[in-house]
Amino acid sequence: MKKSIFHSLYDRYHQDVFQFLIYLVKDRGVAEDLSHEVYVRVLKSYERFEGRSSEKTWLFAIAKNVAIDYFRKNAVRSSRNFDAFNWETEQLVSPTKSPEALIELNDDMQQLLEALEKCTGDQKMVIIMRYFQELSIAETAAILNWTEGKVKTTQHRAIKNLRDLLTTSGKKEANHYES
Repeated sequence: MKKSIFHSLYDRYHQDVFQFLIYLVKDRGVAEDLSHEVYVRVLKSYERFEGRSSEKTWLFAIAKNVAIDYFRKNAVRSSRNFDAFNWETEQLVSPTKSPEALIELNDDMQQLLEALEKCTGDQKMVIIMRYFQELSIAETAAILNWTEGKVKTTQHRAIKNLRDLLTTSGKKEANHYES
């Protein structure tokens, strides 16, 4: 792989890949390590990249697989991480409330991320990819190895679930202030 191609990929997508990993693993240090692993795999496998998807889609698929490998590898050592991975569906399920950056976010974003933690692993993954990483339905489907229909259905259910959760929490908050 030419250095210029690698540097170009890194410069264009490093921040997006890193942010994606932070949302999945909820630990900045681990996300940095996993991000490095993503680019090691890119170096090793770029010659086999066939161009059937965009480079960005390919990178996010590698990042997802690196995160899954991380949860598998650490499942035996940590019950917290064991709960973070559903072995049957091979989906990440985060056990913590939010990424470190949550402190810097405004209240609305905090409420959204807290509600997102109550969604299923699939719903969380789709929302992160579609709205935080701004990937298309086709890109999300390619990364997850799903049909576009499954992505759309999961997204629809996630949005409905988030709406219900946020509406319910808003009502509870209003009742709290009334009493």
